[in-house]
Amino acid sequence: MPLYTRLTSGPDTWRALLADPEKQWRVGYSARTLAYSWEDSDGFPTEVAAAFGACSDPLLAGLEPVLLVPEFKVPLPGGQRASQNDAFVLARSAAGPVTIMVEGKVRESFGPTLGEWLTDASRGKRTRLRALEKAIGLAARPESAVRYQLLHRAASAVITGEQYRAAAAVMLVHSFSQERAGFADYAAFARLFGVDAREGVVQRLGSASAVPLFGVWAVGDPAYLER
Repeated sequence: MPLYTRLTSGPDTWRALLADPEKQWRVGYSARTLAYSWEDSDGFPTEVAAAFGACSDPLLAGLEPVLLVPEFKVPLPGGQRASQNDAFVLARSAAGPVTIMVEGKVRESFGPTLGEWLTDASRGKRTRLRALEKAIGLAARPESAVRYQLLHRAASAVITGEQYRAAAAVMLVHSFSQERAGFADYAAFARLFGVDAREGVVQRLGSASAVPLFGVWAVGDPAYLER
């Protein structure tokens, strides 16, 4: 196993990095739940490790985490606001480096749809959308009902993958919702690539992204909702 480094000293490190700790750091909410889950794990949390372990794609064979960074910002073209990912994991497989962007969820939504985000279609937004489409390998504009957050989280994995000359990039939704809140939105995103989303299964998303892109929805241990 590669040497695994966390740039944290426990869950309180994650809390300090939040934009609004008083609002976001609450029992049963994604920021706190995700932090406790990953801090308790010596590597990937069990359900995440199981999903990667069952993947037969050679690009992800023998995948092990190397570095974990919470609240990881990825600059995007068009505007000043970066994509702020809940966590970034630099991993290594038999094929080389792998960049993983982690999006934690409980009951929180994925935010506005693409149609809502484009209500004020400024030049910056149009520039950003074209860049996101190119990064994740979409030849046409996604349907307006697709959640914008999923587009820029996936693009963050690919863009960071290019910087690391990665063999693959992964968007990981680590959900602790026992009602599978938000899974329909994730499934709609996967359909952009002709993929029928499945829980706990790592799936290749198309073949035209700058770095091979994978998606996975992993269901976390509900015990962490009480931490």
